[in-house]
Amino acid sequence: MRRRGAVQRKVPCLFVTEVKDEPSAKRERQPFKVLATDTITGKALEADVHNAVPTEKVDGTCCYVTTYKGQPYLWARLDRKPSKQGEKRFKRFLCSLEDCKEFVWNIEEDFKPVPDTWIPAKDIEFSNGNPLPDENGHMPGWVPVEKNSKQYCWHSSVVNYEAGVALVLKHHADPGLLEISPVPLSEILEQTLELIGTNINANPYGLGSKKHPVHLLVPHGAFEIKNPPALKQNDILSWFESCTEGKVEGIVWHCHDGCLIKLHRHHLGLPWPLAETYLNSQPVVISFNGTKCDYDFEPKSLFHHFSMLDGQKFDRLKDIKFDA
Repeated sequence: MRRRGAVQRKVPCLFVTEVKDEPSAKRERQPFKVLATDTITGKALEADVHNAVPTEKVDGTCCYVTTYKGQPYLWARLDRKPSKQGEKRFKRFLCSLEDCKEFVWNIEEDFKPVPDTWIPAKDIEFSNGNPLPDENGHMPGWVPVEKNSKQYCWHSSVVNYEAGVALVLKHHADPGLLEISPVPLSEILEQTLELIGTNINANPYGLGSKKHPVHLLVPHGAFEIKNPPALKQNDILSWFESCTEGKVEGIVWHCHDGCLIKLHRHHLGLPWPLAETYLNSQPVVISFNGTKCDYDFEPKSLFHHFSMLDGQKFDRLKDIKFDA
């Protein structure tokens, strides 16, 4: 699989944004909207976004594959956030409008505790050996997903550490066809991926069922947009509204310097999720035989269920069922 940029921090928007005093369509109980203007940010221009690779922004939860206990492991996103005391101090500072001063965090006292296994995301800054929070007061980071984890059970369902594989959705060698197959964790080491499925973000792709939940990993940048719009707000708006390929959550541009730039449908006031998505308009094949995986999976595991469908082709992801 082609390796693209990894998500190790909050990805900035393509356009300069502005806050509107209207209820958010993206987040419940948020009394404001963040909408895009028609001005491309200086950061995006500096990263040469006009020559970047546009890819589908997949709606899931961010994951990371790196080494733990001497082998490749899946890690779940866990941002270290301020404690109530730290958040109060930070909000008082923001309201004071003291632009000439810089807020100084007390890392030990101002933040909630995290597990001992927590590691900070790669791209965050450090001071005196301590990771520094971003402009929102969060420290992006990761925790390893242990086998049979209850807290991260949907994450653990897509990895098998004994076999050393992950359950991945990607493009098949044949154009226009998707593929679900076990991929060696060693092949996606140091990559970030999106976990999608039945119990993630209200399941916008209609995967699985309550009885038989289905979850999959999608490497970031896996789905390149073949006919992207010009980088003008009206062109992008029209593409989202009228093109089949535009039935996606958003676009992430992978710049040649490794920088990532994004645009969400909500930035343009458009709804998400949709009744029909581009990801669900493509046929998908299950490929287990012929892969590098030769392992006797547990009968109740997701890997076993998919292995029993080996070679079968479905019109859409949502058509994959294990009930029969």
